[in-house]
Amino acid sequence: MYSDKENVNILTALLVAKGIHHAVVCPGSRNAPIVHNLNEAPSINCHPVTDERSAGFYALGMAQATGEPVVVCVTSGTALLNLAPAVAEAFYQQVPLVVVSADRPKRWIGQLDGQTLPQEDALQPFVRKAVALPVNVEDEEERWYCNRLVNEALMETGGRNALEPNMVKGPVHINVPIDEPLFSFTTTQLPQERVVRRHAGMQVGDYRLLAEMMEKAERLMVVVGQNEAIGQLSRLALKPGGRLPGRAVVLAESLAGLPTGPVHVEEALSLIGDDEQYWPDTIVYFGGTLVSKRMKRFLRKVSAGALVCMVNPDGLVRDVTMHLDHLFTGNLESFLRYLENSDSSDHSGNSDFLDHSGNSDFSGSPSAKSFAFSQRWREVLQKVRVIAEDYRPAFSQMAVVDYFEQQLEDMEYDFDVHYANSAAVRLANIHAWHPVWCNRGVNGIDGSLSTAAGFSVASDDKVFCVIGDLSFFYDQNALWNQNLRGNLRIIVLNNGKGGIFLSLPGLEQSCVRDRLVAAEHHVTARGICEQNDVGYLKATNMEEARMGIVTLLVEERQRPLLLEVFTDADADAKALAQYFNLFERKKT
Repeated sequence: MYSDKENVNILTALLVAKGIHHAVVCPGSRNAPIVHNLNEAPSINCHPVTDERSAGFYALGMAQATGEPVVVCVTSGTALLNLAPAVAEAFYQQVPLVVVSADRPKRWIGQLDGQTLPQEDALQPFVRKAVALPVNVEDEEERWYCNRLVNEALMETGGRNALEPNMVKGPVHINVPIDEPLFSFTTTQLPQERVVRRHAGMQVGDYRLLAEMMEKAERLMVVVGQNEAIGQLSRLALKPGGRLPGRAVVLAESLAGLPTGPVHVEEALSLIGDDEQYWPDTIVYFGGTLVSKRMKRFLRKVSAGALVCMVNPDGLVRDVTMHLDHLFTGNLESFLRYLENSDSSDHSGNSDFLDHSGNSDFSGSPSAKSFAFSQRWREVLQKVRVIAEDYRPAFSQMAVVDYFEQQLEDMEYDFDVHYANSAAVRLANIHAWHPVWCNRGVNGIDGSLSTAAGFSVASDDKVFCVIGDLSFFYDQNALWNQNLRGNLRIIVLNNGKGGIFLSLPGLEQSCVRDRLVAAEHHVTARGICEQNDVGYLKATNMEEARMGIVTLLVEERQRPLLLEVFTDADADAKALAQYFNLFERKKT
């Protein structure tokens, strides 16, 4: 029988799944549920040591002898601090220790409660990873969070069972807050917990494993998040008719930088609804963040029954789908290069990846089920593309961005386009046909204009920045800079407030939505431009907007040029709503 504390059970289940066999345990009441579980787990041997200072070094010696991570478990309070000498030694010797400390709930820190002190980072900087588990696991999101934290910590030990023979080993710290009552042992078995396995960076064997997983898939989906400027190899592999689209459904947004034009993922997801024919059995995720909440919700729903792999350069867990199984250190370009350069002997008979010249080719001989799945998605994406291209909104921010992107296609010079966060980048996902720059690391509105301005200083190409009014005024000092030149062109979409707040269901019930939440205002950019020697253009209707956009695109100047387009926030919201309603209606 195991403890009734679910965070303790998740931890125990993952220690077992990761192949840990030894635990040095110290006495205490707060850690009793953990010690009880470790003893109950058949594959873990418990070794009692009373003095925590000695216990840490006992665990160190056992880890040295076995080459495996060894747990050392202590109760709350100064017990944890007594492990510091052994943990520091393990850090510099690169020995895999797993420090598991019981803790009191945070609310009692500093309240004169016994054995209570800040424990979460008490062993820094001598651990490779420190995590604090949630005190209660009451829903699936809390379970995922708890599971993810334990997986992340155990991967950083770099021990023999971490699938990373070349990884630096070292100690980690898992802090486990436990609420009273402490001594209830009523759980009959440990939960079945997902184990995230990380594979060493950019090694042929690891990429071969990923390639084999992709080949075995009957419903393969490749998701590409935000990327830097994508390489030529990726352009060839990901273009329509290229290697990947022949074997997989490729979903990406404008931030991915793919050569496919707008993919209209949100619109497609609206069209297919809950039809499980469109659900993948394998998902491979490359790159960074996604803008679309609908796309993230879809991936989290369908990935529960799928094999999920992620490839990123730093090997850190970024579990967008909430069901990550395998993490590969690398990037899209390096994986495609592996496929391009490998020959048939590298694939253990996986000839579907190769053409007759020995080069990788996902379009070769897909199974009937694989082809049917890809074809089903191609048809729906083509359908939404036709609907999207036929839609011509009335004068609004959407209409302005649509026209800007259309005219940009005819330009014969090199350019880069920055879209600010919030409504602007969402319009880019609908209309942009080229790679898009956007500060999606944290998704804040601050600094969007400064980033584009800095980019223009370091580039000789035309640099365009499409930005909303609040983002622009917040970052107006970006124009207070003597380094700016005429290659910076700005479109300010000014509807007098943070228009995106008008699309949030339920917020319309608040009487302060416009004035306090959406920051309603009557400010223009004219004065800012005058004081910073920036050319200023103004548009209040679609004809003026067209003329202003053409001027931005073709006129040569020595200083930056800005077009401020004044629209109505309600009309902006209406244009977007009408657009997405097109796909809702098509569902029937």
